[in-house]
Amino acid sequence: MANDLTLKFKTTKDLTKGDVKKNILSFALPILVSQIFQQFYNIADSLIVGNFIGKNALAAVSTSGNLIFLLISFFEGAAMGAGIVVAKYFGAGDNENVSKAIHTNILFGFICGVALTIFGVALTPYILKLMNTDAEVLPLAIEYFRYYFIGVLAVVLYNIFTGIMRAVGDSKRPLIYLIISSLLNIVLDLLFVAVLKKGVAYCAIATTISQFVSVILCLIQLKKKGTIYYFQFKKLKIHKDMLKEMLQYGLPTGVQNSVIGFANVIVQSNINAFGADAMAGYGAYIKIEGFAFLPINCIAMALSTFIGQNLGASKYDRAKEGAKFGMIVSPITAEVIGLACFALAPYLIGLFNRSDGVLYYGVKEMRIESLFFFLLSFSHMIAAVLRGAGKAVVPMGIMLSIWCVFRIIYIITVTRIFGDITYIYIAYPITWTLSSIAFLIYYKKSDWIHGFDGKRKPIEPPDEE
Repeated sequence: MANDLTLKFKTTKDLTKGDVKKNILSFALPILVSQIFQQFYNIADSLIVGNFIGKNALAAVSTSGNLIFLLISFFEGAAMGAGIVVAKYFGAGDNENVSKAIHTNILFGFICGVALTIFGVALTPYILKLMNTDAEVLPLAIEYFRYYFIGVLAVVLYNIFTGIMRAVGDSKRPLIYLIISSLLNIVLDLLFVAVLKKGVAYCAIATTISQFVSVILCLIQLKKKGTIYYFQFKKLKIHKDMLKEMLQYGLPTGVQNSVIGFANVIVQSNINAFGADAMAGYGAYIKIEGFAFLPINCIAMALSTFIGQNLGASKYDRAKEGAKFGMIVSPITAEVIGLACFALAPYLIGLFNRSDGVLYYGVKEMRIESLFFFLLSFSHMIAAVLRGAGKAVVPMGIMLSIWCVFRIIYIITVTRIFGDITYIYIAYPITWTLSSIAFLIYYKKSDWIHGFDGKRKPIEPPDEE
């Protein structure tokens, strides 16, 4: 049966036409605003527990962060791969395969989300103990982590739903839904902790409630008829060929994210050995870095969709123009942000907790790493281009070898030799430099713009009337 090419998709945005710079920035802007509110999700718990409960509670939330990322990052990477597939078929005008990719992705994500919930809740104490979590912090960390993972299915589904919408150019609705759920999360955090004087578990409960609200809002939109991402429960099915293609693009990113998450857990374990102040200072810095780096992440997300749509439509010169724009504007933006973080470090860390120890560790890390944000940005931009081109294996290989293997070996070695936390902080600028060099060499030498060639599925011609 031929594709129904007569549908009008008002909620989507075709990035294969119009001004390249304007397309990327206008598509990235709603993502940026949505990511700001996403960071409110991530930062609200730390801000509130750090100010209303204390530094041990802040350390508990902080030490759980890398562990949470480790366990959910694989599925987020897989969802990113599905987004690339959807963007490719949308750019090629193949609506039937867009629908297959969407329904396969949602069912696969649901199954994985349920499995992840069981795994996370059951193994929490054992993993946190392996991370050398401070004895004073451990009970609070277990409490927070377990309640968070009760709602992890919502995290997985939300990333899948919004990834589908963005893949077809709809970056505005995910923004609206995230604003609503983020504000709800902040209100519930304040209610439970500041007003009702509850513990860290209630911060996780507030996050879980808010995440499920965002999933419900996304689902309502996906159920609307007349959109290219129209979702029907009766069409839920694992299409083997489509799942294979999604995993082909998403599995490398998922594996990469998981291994980076594992590397971060090892880094966190080394940080934990320096005590609660170091844990809290590290956690405060990580939250600020995540917030500061939002513009870069959003340009990267927009760039992957832009590259995917344009290569799907065989518009190679346009894809190259977009890639060059991203690799210029993003590092400049990142360095401006980095300089601001360097100057404001004591005030930013002080937002979370003003004890001398927390300030010492947090400010020290920020001032070592923030001046090199342009290198981190450059690596992210080329990785985004390659993922959009269907070459996710390359960023996986570079990041695993440098950000994981090399970084871990370096940190374990220098901490044993010198016993100084400064050398852990220095590991990041060193590995960002090496990855940027590796990415640049590959970008210059490879034929990345033909990443989809030979992998296209033919589009059936319309039935003759």
